[in-house]
Amino acid sequence: MTDSVITQISEYAVGYETASDLALETAQLCLLDSIGCALLAMNYPACTRLLGPPVPGTVVPAGSRVPGTRFQLDPAKAAFDTGAAIRWLDFNDTWLAAEWGHPSDNFGAILAVADHLSRKSRLDSTRQTDVKDVLSAAVRAYEIQGVLALQNSFNRVGIDHVLLVKVASTAVATAMLGGTVRQVENAVSNAWLDATLRTYRHAPNTGSRKSWAAGDAVSRAVQFATNAMTGEMGYPTALTAPDWGFQDVWFGGHEITLERPLDSYVMENILFKVSFPAEFHAQTAVEAAFALHRQVLPRVDEIESVTITTQESALRIIDKTGPLSNPADRDHCIQYMTAIGLLKGELSADDYEDGAAADPRIDRLREKMVVRHDRGFTDDYLDPGKRSIANALQVHFANGTSTEKITVDYPIGHRRRRDEARPLLQQKFQANATTRLDDNQVDRLVKLFSDRSALEATAVDDLMDMLVPS
Repeated sequence: MTDSVITQISEYAVGYETASDLALETAQLCLLDSIGCALLAMNYPACTRLLGPPVPGTVVPAGSRVPGTRFQLDPAKAAFDTGAAIRWLDFNDTWLAAEWGHPSDNFGAILAVADHLSRKSRLDSTRQTDVKDVLSAAVRAYEIQGVLALQNSFNRVGIDHVLLVKVASTAVATAMLGGTVRQVENAVSNAWLDATLRTYRHAPNTGSRKSWAAGDAVSRAVQFATNAMTGEMGYPTALTAPDWGFQDVWFGGHEITLERPLDSYVMENILFKVSFPAEFHAQTAVEAAFALHRQVLPRVDEIESVTITTQESALRIIDKTGPLSNPADRDHCIQYMTAIGLLKGELSADDYEDGAAADPRIDRLREKMVVRHDRGFTDDYLDPGKRSIANALQVHFANGTSTEKITVDYPIGHRRRRDEARPLLQQKFQANATTRLDDNQVDRLVKLFSDRSALEATAVDDLMDMLVPS
């Protein structure tokens, strides 16, 4: 008897066909945003040095393209490259609950598999794989990852959230390849066996693996999917087996649960990083810092203290004092991100690099910061009807005066601010894409993504070919 959670995920991955119009519309925005994030990452050598074929110069017939490159690779390596690029700058969309993560990581597997299938269909005259298939797959992958995150806190037992990417991408990739429910179950059970530690996200070991961990997860997912399609066995009680199952080993015997039926809830409520790259628990703190920038900048030398009031999750993962060793460390420090916002009134990926971090004002401000917990912020963060990510910021000066206390409950990427965010997401894509593609390519992509029916009917390999630098 296969574990119930594995079966529910597998039946959903194979059989779900009724995504809401809102979910598909949002999936279109997620795809546009994810591609833009990948293109921007191509400007960072720390990312690009990991990309390309295992044997330099090789091209895989009917292989999958990597956005912003000329590479055409086997789908598993293309999934790694695309997933790593989407995630590299911490600028892609987010989901927050008992667990957190970045559902757009799944596009690494989805695009790689869909591109391969689309190219293969031209060789064997089978049904075209089009962008609508990609959007449908994204709705399912987001839902699996996000619903697993609602009540199950993997970070509390030291497991990295990319496990949920691995499970979701494995399920959806196997279904895309034509897998049956049983084949998806076999593949997904293997994904559950692949839990990894999250030590690379925390001091003293914070490092660049956190930027390619999602790429590794989706690459493994494609491997599990293709293995299952050849008849590789699964492990029916991977979660519930006594002593050796996931629940007993990692969760102290507590049950892995799906809080709600799998539908399209997560895609409809996804959180976008619209204007700046920052770990999402700090997004509203940075927005508050922007609001205080003009008032504070002329008086930086007079600051006595800065109070950041936040939710429990932010306290646990991004409240950092002391030296920060690299960009991966800095973009997960609420004090660092807030300091940049106060000093500059803006925040970009370059602000995490060593040159920007050398500004002595940043660490002086960090030393004056106090981070406090607001229980109400945590309650609203966990409330399914709110899903807020609140932060408050107040600056105190040596003469006894202070700024007003700025509270931001919902970041601009929240569903409650979607109308405000939509045009900014298009601007973000154009700015990111222009760093890698010529103006004609960018204009063509913007036009295509502005016409949903045309986009959905586009063959995936045609879209991926549009992302090759001229």
